[in-house]
Amino acid sequence: MKNKISLSLLSVIVIILIGGGLRSPITAVSPVLSEIIALLHLDNLQGSLLTSIPLIVFASCSVLVSKVAVKANIHYSIIYSLIFLIMGLYFRVYGNVPMLYIGSFLIGLGICIGNVTTPAYIKNRFPEKIGIMTGVFSAAMNLMAAFASGFSIAIGKWTNLGWKGSLGIWIIWTLLALFAVGAEAFSGKRASVKKPAAQTTKSEFNIFRSKQAWNISVFMGIQSLVYYCLVALLPIMLVDYGMQKEETGLVLLVAQLSMLPVMFLSPVIATKMKDQKWMIFGVGILMFSGISLLALFKTQYVYLAAVLIGIASGWAFSLSILFFSLKSKTMAGTIKVSGKAQSVGYLIAAFGPPVFGMLHDWDTSWKSSFYFLMLMIVIMVFFGRNAAKPRFVEEH
Repeated sequence: MKNKISLSLLSVIVIILIGGGLRSPITAVSPVLSEIIALLHLDNLQGSLLTSIPLIVFASCSVLVSKVAVKANIHYSIIYSLIFLIMGLYFRVYGNVPMLYIGSFLIGLGICIGNVTTPAYIKNRFPEKIGIMTGVFSAAMNLMAAFASGFSIAIGKWTNLGWKGSLGIWIIWTLLALFAVGAEAFSGKRASVKKPAAQTTKSEFNIFRSKQAWNISVFMGIQSLVYYCLVALLPIMLVDYGMQKEETGLVLLVAQLSMLPVMFLSPVIATKMKDQKWMIFGVGILMFSGISLLALFKTQYVYLAAVLIGIASGWAFSLSILFFSLKSKTMAGTIKVSGKAQSVGYLIAAFGPPVFGMLHDWDTSWKSSFYFLMLMIVIMVFFGRNAAKPRFVEEH
């Protein structure tokens, strides 16, 4: 009994450490990007690749990763994820431009594997507590992402290494995660995390023919699109509206912190529901209201808008992750829908900021850009409502 409790506690630590490392290596880049560009003599396009390369890897590799991971021991898949991530973090701060991009690719690959396999790990390790542990995973991911972006410059000064310290410090976090996963994997108590043979047969289905998987994928993609549009362009828009540049970071921080409580609580509540349609409608109403406040009142109610959008974005993201395990019967099914949803989702999300910015070039008031997001939210609610229905990807 004592050993089981210890192993479960170790599994919780694993989830926290993995979640904390799946966004922070990317969000840490933006605050120090100008320093990297100046020191390595890059242009803005070359600098933007540090963020876009991992997203491209997510979109292009998630399905392939899921096909490999579904046949592998879940612990080994996570260990490979962390090894790639450590290599990428090291190469990125090595000091020359080719290594910068090679490191960004490996970081994207490591995070991609972690994104796909961690929901399946949660489903397998905590089948009766999927909601709670998905909440822990989502909250850890968002909290450390906010920490990474908010303290990136301070970390560089504290380490006396500048941007290399800001980005390289995440190697320590990832090494802790690797140690925790290794300790659990080789503890001699892996019986509960080995894939039963019966699951293989049940999971022989084409994920791209599953309507339910498409509903989950599009829902995840559009909620990501709205999030990345605002993260990328909200500060620029607020400056256009007359806000001081320094204050725009505070608005983003308020939005990020608003996500935390709902990211933890919503999966817990959702698992107690047979149909999560009212949660989907709640996400849509809050997100639509926050965007409307920005479109109609500019900076007048900007912090209220940030809170509404933050709550809605955190709610939508945690539901997306939860649907991977909640709407699949087996661990293999969870891996498949996770791979598809993240591949399709990040591909959809990648089109968001360019379209949002292009509409601003056409209509400098930003209203057309916000109308685009409002339309996307309506479509998101439609697919989210279908994704919330009590049916499995293996059967529909």
